[in-house]
Order: sequence, then structure tokens, then C-alpha cells
Amino acid sequence: MEELLERHGTVGRQAAASRAEGLPARPALHTVVVTCMDARIDVYRLFGLAPGEVHVLRNAGGVVTDDVVRSLAISQRKLDTRDVLIVQHAGCGLSTFTDDEFAAELVERTGSRPDWRCHTFADPAESVREGMALLRRNPFLVPGMRVRGFVLDLAGFGLAEVDGDGSATAVA
Repeated sequence: MEELLERHGTVGRQAAASRAEGLPARPALHTVVVTCMDARIDVYRLFGLAPGEVHVLRNAGGVVTDDVVRSLAISQRKLDTRDVLIVQHAGCGLSTFTDDEFAAELVERTGSRPDWRCHTFADPAESVREGMALLRRNPFLVPGMRVRGFVLDLAGFGLAEVDGDGSATAVA
């Protein structure tokens, strides 16, 4: 943590201020990217983006949770976004345990069961498909939004698009 604060003071603050100068809060591409918090995923480089072009929502797994829906509703209704990309990845840590296993671990270590789920999954393509379906039927999101889903291969950073049936097709 100290290193981050030191970097902020030496270069980060000025660099961030200069990159954000003059940019509106509304994303220029009217798009939200929902993705995993995996530190290897640099959404801006992955899609050749600059600050101010998209909103990026990250969580463990890049899954569609109630908080993702909350943030999307605000992004759409107050900041005019219309497109959503869900990008999960192969080999995600959320596929290495189950919700029940993690809850049991927390009970063992803390004495309490969480009132939230991890939303673990075995197959990222299926998880993406479920997330797309949840967004498409959510009444709080704007009608006519476009939702597309992808599985990212972290070995070569290729994308495979997930169709409505859960199958994935490589994208050039």
C-alpha cells in the first residue's frame, strides 16, 4: 500500500490529472465493460482504449451480480451508456472452488456465514451466457441495450464470443 501512495505522489497524480483533463464523466463510446479483477487484464490496452471512453466494472470473475446491475443502471440512466461487454476469462480462480466450499471456509475461520455469494462457476462461457441473460431481462436497464459476452484466453489474449446458447466462437 505504501508503494502505491508513494507512486501517487511522485508520478501518478500528475499523470492521472493530465489524462483526465477536459474529459466528461459520460463515456464517449457509451459502453460498459464488465470483467474480472484479475490483475493481468488491462481493459484499456486489451481494447485499445483511452480514458473517458468506457466505464469498467470489475469484480471477482467478472460475473453479473446485484452490484453490477446497480452500477449499470446508473451508468445507463444517468450517463447514457447503451452497450455492455461481459469479459470473463479461461482459468479464472472462481472455477477452483464452489460457493458452498468458500462459505464453509469463512464459517470455519470467522464463525459467521456470509450473506452474499461468490458466484463461482465451472465454465466461463456458461457464466457469461447466464450474465447476458440476466442483463437482458432486467427491468431497470434500458430497453434496446446491446449485450455481448466473451471469454478471454490469458495465454494469447484472444477473445471468443459467447452465443446465447453458451457456445464460444473465436474473434479475430
